[in-house]
Amino acid sequence: MVLPAKLLEGYASFRSGRYASEAQRYQKLGEGTQKPKVMIIACCDSRAAPETIFDAGPGEMFVVRNVANLVPPYTPDGGHHATSAALEFGVMSLGVQNIVVMGHGRCGGIRAAVQDSLPLTHTDFIGSWMRAIKDVTRIVPREEGCDEAVHERHIERASIEHSLANLRTFPWIRMKENKREISLHGVWFDISLGELHAYDEDAAEWGAVKG
Repeated sequence: MVLPAKLLEGYASFRSGRYASEAQRYQKLGEGTQKPKVMIIACCDSRAAPETIFDAGPGEMFVVRNVANLVPPYTPDGGHHATSAALEFGVMSLGVQNIVVMGHGRCGGIRAAVQDSLPLTHTDFIGSWMRAIKDVTRIVPREEGCDEAVHERHIERASIEHSLANLRTFPWIRMKENKREISLHGVWFDISLGELHAYDEDAAEWGAVKG
């Protein structure tokens, strides 16, 4: 079956553009192993690609994307845990030095959870995956006079903070952080404005990153 035309056009552009200009780098990467220093846990949303936002080249970032950029708690129960497995590989095998949880504005999964339009039952996977967001919505009160978009932004950011807390339930992450061998970060991307906001855990505040 022929690939969609858009993909074929993109591949042709890659071959004649980026690959042609960085051929030696790709060849070196292909002959060795990846050694990224940064791991990013981002959303599947097609509008918020971390490699684009951080202008990263090949081999620079180890990226995991899932619905609503969630980090589940440490649960070694023998089940299938894609994000947790990626964390274990990134931390224990690749030796990443930074883990960044990256959320974004207008997240469809979080919006559905906030508006109660997401069925938590009668679905095969998404309902149970997003159940943690429902827990977050219960602890983030809606401020008086706060419109829907602002409230959703509060939930999006609170979810990132929740994921940072969940990262510390992984014993090998907690141990490395205590030894200052790894650092944890939370960021939120405004799609419309192209702005990145970072979370200061010491001050418990969000602030825009200067571009």
